Amino acid sequence: MQVTETLNEGLKRAYSITISAAELENKVNEKLTEAQPDIEMKGFRKGKVPMALLKKQYGQKLLGESMEEVIDAAMGDHFEKSGDRPAMQPDVKMVDGETWKEGDDVNVEMSYEALPAIPEVDLKSIKLEKLEVKADDASIDEALANLAETAQDFDDRKKGTKSKDGDQITFDFLGRVDGEAFDGGTAEDYPLVLGSNSFIPGFEDQLVGVKAGDEIDVKVTFPAEYQAENLAGKDAVFSCVIKAVKKPVAAKIDDELAKKFGAEDLAGFKTQIGERLEEEYAGAGRAVMKRGLLDALDKLVSFDLPPSLVEAEAGQIAHQLWHEDNPEVEGHDHPEIETTDEHKTLANRRVKLGLLLAELGQKAEVEVTDAEMTQAIMNQARQYPGQEREFFEFVQKNQQMQQQMRAPMFEDKVVDYVFELATVTDKEISKEDLEKAVEALDKE
Repeated sequence: MQVTETLNEGLKRAYSITISAAELENKVNEKLTEAQPDIEMKGFRKGKVPMALLKKQYGQKLLGESMEEVIDAAMGDHFEKSGDRPAMQPDVKMVDGETWKEGDDVNVEMSYEALPAIPEVDLKSIKLEKLEVKADDASIDEALANLAETAQDFDDRKKGTKSKDGDQITFDFLGRVDGEAFDGGTAEDYPLVLGSNSFIPGFEDQLVGVKAGDEIDVKVTFPAEYQAENLAGKDAVFSCVIKAVKKPVAAKIDDELAKKFGAEDLAGFKTQIGERLEEEYAGAGRAVMKRGLLDALDKLVSFDLPPSLVEAEAGQIAHQLWHEDNPEVEGHDHPEIETTDEHKTLANRRVKLGLLLAELGQKAEVEVTDAEMTQAIMNQARQYPGQEREFFEFVQKNQQMQQQMRAPMFEDKVVDYVFELATVTDKEISKEDLEKAVEALDKE
């Protein structure tokens, strides 16, 4: 085998690889010799089929397999000796592939972009601020009031008061299509919060302004795609009797409310809220500190970037932003999206920091354990109630999805590793200042 360098320009590499016909034939013979003891053929005992006959029968098939293995081995040997790591899958093509015939040498051209050498970084020289916010009484009371609102009750409105959007009405109804009652169209003492969109479009709107004791016919049309085919697209009339109109009121902030949320009493509930708020503040503070770290690393190091990685990243950024601006387009049936200088600038930063963090993690032997991956999959599976097992099994069999989940976990572990080495100063600030710092992240 002969390997000749044909291009070495920046990170671009190209090589001509020649594999002699003798090497290839030896590989085929090696495979035949290995398989011979298990081969049976009419007229011969198992393992006694002559090599010439085996070669005639299986030679062409093994020739293709051998060629692929020899080329892979040549590439592996090259990367081991050169120390190069390709940024993306190398481009490999056989020269004169259409005219090649058995007995000829195999000539292959291989080209790729090598990953750059990453310079050493003095992580201890990095200075960061860790923003800390304490959950004060005012913040706890505000969160408590919001929770009380979500656990709202309803009180009777003054007799004769008309219903408003957000009110709860209790009513009886009987629905008819073409004058005939239908299954599922009848109920008594049904509680309905107006504006909840629990009923078909147009139904609840007609009940705004009713009062207890009213009788009203609600006229609606079932949607064309309604699940019950016998009702889809049909006009219906619902005869309604309004029995009560109630206004929403926040739940009382007391021990009973605390128990609804799993606490023993109000004091314990406030303690839980305070702890949860401080966890949220800590998460926000970490995001700000992480941005500070990435900015510092971006300024500290400089190295050549593989153009193919930058181009791919810029295209992905442009595609993602286009879909954010055009949320109505769910698939990929849309015009070609061009990358701008802004996309390329962001891509340069992402690729640079991604390569640097990967290098730091590798040197520090940072890894995402199987237990951590399993826990992450289980956490994500909870988003699909009733299908947790199916989701778990799907991810277990899908290497690409596993990598998509593993990558951000690995990055966070590397970031935590750098945090430990960097010079970090605690800084206590107000909740409002933390909110401003988080908002600033989205603007950059």
